[in-house]
Amino acid sequence: MSGATVVSPASCVLTGPAPGPTVVRADPGRDAAGLRTYAALRHRAFVESQGLFEHHDLDDADTDPRTVVLLSRTASGVVVGGVRLHPVTDGRDLGWWQGSRLVVAPGSAPGTGTALVRAACATAEDLGALRFEACVQARHEALFTGLGWQRLAPRSLHGVPHVDVRWPVGRVARLVAATKSPLAGLVPALVGAAPAGHVPGFLGDDGAPLAGTDVVAACDAILPSMVERDPEWAGWCAALVNLNDLGAMGATPVGLLDAVGARDAAAARRVLHGLAEASRAWAVPVLGGHTQLGVPASLSVTALGRTTTPVPGGGGRPGHRLRVTADLGGGWRPGYAGTQWDSSSHRTGAELRALGGVVRTLDPAAAKDVSMGGLVGTLGMLAEASGCGAVLDAADVPTPGTSSYADWVTCFPGFAMLTAHEDDADVSGLPGFVTSQACGELTSGSGVRLRWPDGEVTEVLTGPVTGLGAA
Repeated sequence: MSGATVVSPASCVLTGPAPGPTVVRADPGRDAAGLRTYAALRHRAFVESQGLFEHHDLDDADTDPRTVVLLSRTASGVVVGGVRLHPVTDGRDLGWWQGSRLVVAPGSAPGTGTALVRAACATAEDLGALRFEACVQARHEALFTGLGWQRLAPRSLHGVPHVDVRWPVGRVARLVAATKSPLAGLVPALVGAAPAGHVPGFLGDDGAPLAGTDVVAACDAILPSMVERDPEWAGWCAALVNLNDLGAMGATPVGLLDAVGARDAAAARRVLHGLAEASRAWAVPVLGGHTQLGVPASLSVTALGRTTTPVPGGGGRPGHRLRVTADLGGGWRPGYAGTQWDSSSHRTGAELRALGGVVRTLDPAAAKDVSMGGLVGTLGMLAEASGCGAVLDAADVPTPGTSSYADWVTCFPGFAMLTAHEDDADVSGLPGFVTSQACGELTSGSGVRLRWPDGEVTEVLTGPVTGLGAA
């Protein structure tokens, strides 16, 4: 099956083997014969047999270079079915994709269509779909709903009853479940252990104000695999994420404390080199710390800052406008494509330090630094702490031109702040190299929804992210 990539139905969220032929992703440059067979199957089914089209069933999606075709092949290589997937919007791909032209040759093995639909679900998510829909003939509705698709609304297309259906994409929910959902069972015991030290209104924030002082403390640990594989970058990021946390609180950093574990002195030296480079770049001293050798790789850093007016993550209210302010420069960190955006290593020290004043300049009611939960997951945390839900306007979120939309809203973006505002924010004092855009609002209820250019609103997170509740 030269020119095609096997799409394993087992990679789909749905369980169970897919009987019948193998589903493959066609390569337009090397699988022309297979694509011609798929086109012929479409013509026979939709033009000659069903009469849905008068002369042909071709449309703009067939000439869109972003369109992906999945083919169903028998063991001998014969194409017996296919389906295509394509973005709905022209220009920037927002992660809004559609499946169409599903066709199966008469007499094909049972389950051929099911396998194509399952493979389409998995492929759409791999391609970065956050909204994946299809308009199917009403007589096939049961096939789709039986596989987990949601029925939206009936309509007539080409004089034939059809039904709009939507696949429940779970990318953001899975990320949140892996990174933030366990907090509800972990954090309350710590808060209850020293209630006198907890400042009311700050729960689950990027930093913790110290009661009776102007000090804010933040602490982050770096993934051990990252410390082992990319130690200098781990040291740099340990400072970056903590200083972003202080920035989200509106605090000015005064110092860092580090705790490093390493197999030997050479490994520890590489981690500390990255931390030292960051300390110099941001002009924030490392005040002290702890180093342990002969142990698995580990790194955590605590940052201390000062402000008399810390900005809470839970200060938003229904009706507040949401804003994303991000540094879109840079690119994916080598080895972390799609998960870690490096916006910082090419910046000057003056530029990095200027980012620390972004939240103070915007003067929001609530702010959070976008981190492990991605932009949408972090918005869910801000909304939860504020006792709200949130709607994000998909087309208004600022994104880099070299990143897919879905990757950008689920990655660690280097520097991105989510803020909530009662009135329009004054952005005139922001650094010239950041992009700031209003892109949604807080609402009553809970969870996070995406609002699309057609006005449709889809649910991304159905409820609280951490379970910690309102601050």
